[in-house]
Amino acid sequence: MEFLLIIIVALLLIIAVVVVFNFLGGRKARRAETDALKQRAYGPKDPFSTADDDAVRGDPRQLKPGDLVELRGETFAVRGTLRLSQSGFEWTENFLDTGTGRKAWLSVEDDPDLEVVLWQELTGVTLTPGPDALELDGRRYHSDEAGSAEFSSTGTTGLNQRGSMRYHDYEAGDERLSFEDFGSGWESARGEVLARSEYRIYPTDPAPGT
Repeated sequence: MEFLLIIIVALLLIIAVVVVFNFLGGRKARRAETDALKQRAYGPKDPFSTADDDAVRGDPRQLKPGDLVELRGETFAVRGTLRLSQSGFEWTENFLDTGTGRKAWLSVEDDPDLEVVLWQELTGVTLTPGPDALELDGRRYHSDEAGSAEFSSTGTTGLNQRGSMRYHDYEAGDERLSFEDFGSGWESARGEVLARSEYRIYPTDPAPGT
């Protein structure tokens, strides 16, 4: 009888130990999950990240032929996209068309902050790049950067599928002046940096659930 009682007591102790370990293990797991949630909610974040805006208004880095872009209330179709690269840095230039005669280019670069610029080609301009500063229509533009890059073309851009180009960019506040040569001489364009609220993107193949 005493032997049986000892066995019962031993079994009860084993059960108690298992229960305690399970409880502690569960509490530890719950604590780890809570810590992970806190890290996601309160962990270090880039205060200038555009992720939230991109989720709502579309990611301009992903623009491609066939997408629609609304710029300041005017709708454009992306007819072609140039993807350019220089020493590992990449950016895009997108040829836009309303279908009613209005055409423009939209450049997108992320270095390190996202910059989206609406460009209009200039005609009859006799300026050539090189000086530290250039004046156009009473505005003085200062040299920003110059170099050469490789490009690939998709859709309608008027260029070969692949090639090289050179460029020289100037800036004056939120205005830009750019010169590009794709093999037939310098072409110039004037650009305006767009605020995130000034454009919205409608991709041709949106992600499921959007």
